[in-house]
Amino acid sequence: ASDCHLGYKEKDPIRGHDSLVTFEEVFEIAKEHEVVDFVLLGGDLFHENKPSRATLHGCIEILRKYCLGDKPCQVEFLSDQSVNFWSSSFPVINYEDPNYNISTPVFTIHGNHDDPSGSKNLSAIDLLSSSGLVNYFGKTSSVDEISISPLLMQKGKSKLAVYGLGSVRDERLHRLFASEKITMLKPKMDTDNWFNIMVVHQNRVKHGEKNYIPEEFLSDFLDLVIWGHEHESLITPEWNPKTNFFVCQPGSTVATSLTEGEAKRKHVAILKVFNKTFKVEEIPLNTVRPFYIDELCLQETGISCDERHEQEIVSYVKKKIESMISKAEAEHSGSTRQPTEPLIRLKVDYSGGYIPFNSLRFGQQFVGRVANPKDIVHFYKKRTRREITEMESIENAELPISILERTVKIENIITELLANDSSYQMKFLSEKAIGDAVRIFVDKEENDIIEEYV
Repeated sequence: ASDCHLGYKEKDPIRGHDSLVTFEEVFEIAKEHEVVDFVLLGGDLFHENKPSRATLHGCIEILRKYCLGDKPCQVEFLSDQSVNFWSSSFPVINYEDPNYNISTPVFTIHGNHDDPSGSKNLSAIDLLSSSGLVNYFGKTSSVDEISISPLLMQKGKSKLAVYGLGSVRDERLHRLFASEKITMLKPKMDTDNWFNIMVVHQNRVKHGEKNYIPEEFLSDFLDLVIWGHEHESLITPEWNPKTNFFVCQPGSTVATSLTEGEAKRKHVAILKVFNKTFKVEEIPLNTVRPFYIDELCLQETGISCDERHEQEIVSYVKKKIESMISKAEAEHSGSTRQPTEPLIRLKVDYSGGYIPFNSLRFGQQFVGRVANPKDIVHFYKKRTRREITEMESIENAELPISILERTVKIENIITELLANDSSYQMKFLSEKAIGDAVRIFVDKEENDIIEEYV
């Protein structure tokens, strides 16, 4: 599984418990299938870098309930634990620690939401690791060069090498791969007899020239890549003929945005490995809040764009919403723990002179029937062919600030300011250092980070 985002919308009276409910279902599935040797998570266990006490408490309760027990773990751990878990004060696999009875071990990397930060470079996952509840791997000690040592395990005749790399800023990781500063260490014994898995948490979809990690960057000796961060569930392994490995994208266990990818059915998978072959059993999650998304073009309704017909448009949109709610009711899983109030999103194209109505006021009539009455309707205009052509023509040009201001990064502003005005030149701190400090202060709410850099 991946991207559990525990604590997402925790203050929402309707959706506040969604992430924890489905997280527990993941472990229920593991327990029901007694053949499961361990749980492997692909990052973003928590939605916030500093999860609340309520979220931490809920997570610990579930881990203690389902991971502790007398059933012995049948997997033999072979690699150097002091290397695999170098960042922990207790560099020992938890099911071999004599102080714990672990029946279902959990292995996890960090994601971009719960990545380590602060003076000691810690995250909430470090807390779980120090308490013996999870095995945290894939943490890096350098931003200039990364060496990845696999977790080596064996059960019977099957040998498993698990490589992990916690989330790194895509631009930086892209640069490291391009400059061959990423090293993946292979087992010294029986090198060709290991089934090699890699767990990553990066952009798989291209968002910019370097704002993603091409699959071709990963080593071709891998057999399977577990790709976290992307929320659409593409659980069926996809073969990449260029790299000769499969990619499995579990997707998230909770919807954190109202997009088409999030509306797809959520899954977990049971991976069965025998020697160099594997099989993936896809299991749909039944406690995920139902989510339905659709589009409506007002020009295709035949209703006039004259403002005197606004009520007719409102009635048409309401009818469409009602049909989506009816569909959600009909397709409910039947689980008593699956919420009955669905997420509904209708994207309305108002091109052609139509005037959007008040979506907040419109949503009030669905309070108690949907989970997101405030943002059921999303109005947008499709770009004309001329606008698309103009955007393509200036894509690689020097854009004015007015276009860039919505995506500009704070560290870039600081770097440009310090570079262009000699009166602001840094005497003791580098531009990059202070830029990173400000970014962490804003994104991770690390109030002491600037003082630490200074």
